[in-house]
Amino acid sequence: MKSCLAPDPQPTKPHHTLPEGAWDAHCHVFGPSSRFPYAPDRSYTPPDAPFETLRNLHDFLGFSRAVIVQASCHGSDNRAMLDAIARSEGRYRGVAIVNGRESDAQLAEMDAGGVRGVRFNFVAHLGGAPDLELFDQVLERLEPLGWHVVLHLDAQDIVTYADRLERIGVPFIIDHMGRVKAQEGLDQAPFKALLELMENPLAWVKVCGAERVSAGRKPFEDAIPFAERLIEHAPDRVLWGTDWPHPNITRDMPNDGGLVDLMFRFCADPALRQKLLVDNPMTLYGR
Repeated sequence: MKSCLAPDPQPTKPHHTLPEGAWDAHCHVFGPSSRFPYAPDRSYTPPDAPFETLRNLHDFLGFSRAVIVQASCHGSDNRAMLDAIARSEGRYRGVAIVNGRESDAQLAEMDAGGVRGVRFNFVAHLGGAPDLELFDQVLERLEPLGWHVVLHLDAQDIVTYADRLERIGVPFIIDHMGRVKAQEGLDQAPFKALLELMENPLAWVKVCGAERVSAGRKPFEDAIPFAERLIEHAPDRVLWGTDWPHPNITRDMPNDGGLVDLMFRFCADPALRQKLLVDNPMTLYGR
């Protein structure tokens, strides 16, 4: 079982001020493992990245709100995420991982605790595609709650599962620009499929994860054209987040202030930035 690098402990102050009410729409909390143990069948072990550190980072960078996305290292034990939401004084919402055995009462309890969606992982190095029958069953239970589904895919999965993605009946979010590979250019089949998918009014995409798209090193400039194209294509259905504490980054750990600066470069229009950071996340997470 591999261990993860710790995030950069010295984030730089962004060069620009975030708009009032800005959301970090994709971040995580890990542990502390002494209180919230990691899943026995996890594929990686991260350093603890607790609520207090995340809250301090958001205060430093200028984020008012955030969405804590459950990561695979905690499996379907969502206690660390729910604890962070409960301690956030209304600032945070969450996306859970479920195993399909949850009762309606348990889902309702998570909703009351700030959860607004579930996440499914398809990424090969994190275990690959879920049980697709379970996937379909869980999605049927989301609509009454007003929840959405977050999909963590490898680039080729956008093509492989195109028919299934088109059949999803609730809002769905593609993580990290679909993890397309910057070196393969804007005309690569997975990115063209992602743009086509965004014609679906239920489809959303996170234009974060530049470090996962980039073929280079900081400041990950080769990811800019992909983010720009997606924002242009669906300005009302794009989100952005830090992805702190950046699990499974094996080289060139991002600096979170630098990622905010990069976001300002690919979303230079203040009106579009208001949508990306405030209006769009409020649509999914504001209640």
